[in-house]
Amino acid sequence: MARRLGGATTWLSIAATGLAAAAVVGDRIQKVKRIPSELRAPMAYVPLTFNATTLGFLRRALANLPAPTLPGVSTRGQAIEGPDANPNLTVLISERPDRPKGSPVLLWIHGGGFVAGNAASSTPVCRRYANDLNALVVSVDYRLAPEHPFPAALDDCFAALTWVRDNAEALRIDPDRIAIGGDSAGGGLAACLAQRATDAGIPLALQLLIYPMLDDRTCTKTPPPGVGELVWTPASNLFGWTSYLGAEPGGPAAPPYAVASRRASLAALPPAWIGVGTPDLFVGEDVAYAERLRAEGVDVTIEVVEGLYHGADGLALNAPQSKLFYASQVDALRAAWGVAAP
Repeated sequence: MARRLGGATTWLSIAATGLAAAAVVGDRIQKVKRIPSELRAPMAYVPLTFNATTLGFLRRALANLPAPTLPGVSTRGQAIEGPDANPNLTVLISERPDRPKGSPVLLWIHGGGFVAGNAASSTPVCRRYANDLNALVVSVDYRLAPEHPFPAALDDCFAALTWVRDNAEALRIDPDRIAIGGDSAGGGLAACLAQRATDAGIPLALQLLIYPMLDDRTCTKTPPPGVGELVWTPASNLFGWTSYLGAEPGGPAAPPYAVASRRASLAALPPAWIGVGTPDLFVGEDVAYAERLRAEGVDVTIEVVEGLYHGADGLALNAPQSKLFYASQVDALRAAWGVAAP
């Protein structure tokens, strides 16, 4: 009898697990159905959560993403002088062979919630910018949290910006046409880098902020229905900010340059392009930051795209929304650099 009961208990447990899994799958399908069909990339169906248990696996997965070649664009690694705590900082440089002397340059900062990703993971988009704009694109391989909390990543990005300016002649770029940009956490770092550069007297042509991670206080709020359900969720956001700040996010204060939205005054910052989708967890903080910039006299363009969840422009590259989203970025860079469209 004990064996029979034990067997029944086992099967009941398996059945319960199966029902729970089916419920999760069903819930995921319903969430994906809320977005436009052309944006329903396979990865949208995968429930990803960044935490201490999954971090190693997700880092390896992001590090091993294929980097398709783009005919006519090369990418090379370059060791540069980093901050004292990271003297072996590396950047990746993408360019076309016919890039003219005195071209503009985009300093790119990859995403990954402050805890994952690397310069190589953003090679496809860097090559795309380099090809379509015929500009130099420099991507920073900054240190990651939680092993290296703030200010490690920002220090690396500032060192890369300094290196680009100091080596303008060797790089054959115009030091007066430097733009900085990034997606997700990279966008948040770019916003903080723009603040630090402004305070250091370093002029920038544009800050290109793609669904940027700007405000740790979002972790303390419940998102509206349908927001933050795909790719980057509130649970991942909490882990990312906690890892980066080395403390619980949403406290009464944050160190200078740690959280872009915590800066008291945004006046005198460089022009900005900010793009985000309506279901993105960051839509509220991004729109609020854009409104603050505009109110304080900063030239800002804000693009809010219906149905574009976090990272959808990379996962559904050929969707009309993704193409228009990217085209707006290219237009903003051309305008900031004074480059005519071909």
